[in-house]
Amino acid sequence: MGLGSDMYRQQILDHYKNPRNYGKLEDPTFTHIGENPMCGDEIRMDVKLDDEETIEQVAFSGDGCAISQASASMLSGELRGKSVDELLEMDRDDVIDMLGVDISPMRVKCAVLAEKVAQDGAEIYQGDLDVDKTTTEDD
Repeated sequence: MGLGSDMYRQQILDHYKNPRNYGKLEDPTFTHIGENPMCGDEIRMDVKLDDEETIEQVAFSGDGCAISQASASMLSGELRGKSVDELLEMDRDDVIDMLGVDISPMRVKCAVLAEKVAQDGAEIYQGDLDVDKTTTEDD
């Protein structure tokens, strides 16, 4: 790990200490909650679409480790302007690349929690999924 990874670690700490888009949206198109029971991370994602397909705003709230909270903060900015299909096409590698650091296998569930919550919320909104809460337990 060189100088570049130190920069990304600082970015993660900055997003953890100064989260972007933290809070709740008024009149979101969909809201969903999820948790990582292994370490107690919990994330709520609010998403507002400007039409049926394009993400206009994203907000998150919750509690958890630096990785889960920084990932939610970064993702909330990344999703703005993307389509719901683009959100659904994302995978764990996209999130890990966004974070910019090597994530240990134990921390991957922390890193991808916000992505899974947003994706499940979109699938519930589209009528393709019926769950009350997302969990990383089955990953």
